[in-house]
Amino acid sequence: MTMTDATAAERVGPAFSVNGMLLARDKTRQAIRDIAARVAPGMVEEDAVAMARSVLLDAGLALSWHPTRVRFGSNTTKPMKLASAPGVVLQENDIFFIDIAPRVDAWEGDGGASFTVGHHAEYARCAHDAEALFHDVRAVWSKQHLTGHALYDYAERAARKMGWELNFDLPGHRVSDFPHATIYTGSLADLESCPSAMRWILEIHLRDPQRRFGAFFEDMLLGDAYYG
Repeated sequence: MTMTDATAAERVGPAFSVNGMLLARDKTRQAIRDIAARVAPGMVEEDAVAMARSVLLDAGLALSWHPTRVRFGSNTTKPMKLASAPGVVLQENDIFFIDIAPRVDAWEGDGGASFTVGHHAEYARCAHDAEALFHDVRAVWSKQHLTGHALYDYAERAARKMGWELNFDLPGHRVSDFPHATIYTGSLADLESCPSAMRWILEIHLRDPQRRFGAFFEDMLLGDAYYG
């Protein structure tokens, strides 16, 4: 990637605003918490997705540039571009994740997190590790200023050490004032420069090596001050 390419990858649109992007992030993270609080064993995945959309709309958020996803059980292993198997019911001891991309006025939000219900040690470990690896990679980015490509190489090695498989079908992407696709469509994993804060979504999708279950966490690349 040339310097010109790297500069193009980090462009923003005319409405870009740091405060606007942080507002969209805050509302996205709150919506994830609100959706998760309404998910319970016995729910069918399709009903959870409909509920999640309602939560976003009730919060005044626009359903934006990718589908609202809530995935249960075995569907947590699937790449995002593949549809869920229909009719999956959340069990008493289970894992699920939420992946939403609402828009707040001119600004894109994007976020995801995993949750468990009941008691299942490996599900709980996977959900914990997805978020922990996100922050591990974020710390490496902050301290070592690696390229996007190198960050995902690091994430893949770290996931293996944890006993998981990293899904490279979720390679991170730009985020901006809406729509980022008119600015840059390449992935973070292909970026041959160090990504800037407030520009990129880091995605971590872990899967059990036997592909029985998985966990997901994503958020904007930001410094420690933005995480409590």
